[in-house]
Amino acid sequence: MPEPRDQLAPLTAADAGAVSALARTVWQATYPTLISQAQIDAMLADRYAPQRIRDQLDDPRHAWRVARQGAALVGFAHGVRDDSGCKLDKLYVHPAQQRRGVGAALLREIEAWARAQQAARLWLQVNRGNAQAVRAYAKYGFKIVESRVFDIGGGFVMDDHVMEKAL
Repeated sequence: MPEPRDQLAPLTAADAGAVSALARTVWQATYPTLISQAQIDAMLADRYAPQRIRDQLDDPRHAWRVARQGAALVGFAHGVRDDSGCKLDKLYVHPAQQRRGVGAALLREIEAWARAQQAARLWLQVNRGNAQAVRAYAKYGFKIVESRVFDIGGGFVMDDHVMEKAL
């Protein structure tokens, strides 16, 4: 469980830059052995540009949540509603704060949002080589339903498991 001083809240536009910076910290700790630095840089630039994040805050199909310890942003999650349910699109916790319940608390926030959207399932994509994340999602009830390579353009692919959980 998160410590009592932890706070979970919706993301505000003022925190978009902090989310972008935290994403870079987590990705640099996680992905260099799984994908190239060029792909890391391209995906961070595309998916974590502060303006893109701020634009999503005004779209009711998107839900952003952040976790803080004191004033520090230590984690974030992003859900998006689609035709097949809701997708857990992003869930990242600062490496120094992992395995302390922050990710589980953020996941519960996105699950609650997905239920409020009347979604029957929550799904996600996770890099096949990210064994720690695959184990964590399985611990919280997600099952692998498909494994495939997704072409994301620019000569890059994502080699992912698709996991889902009934809500």
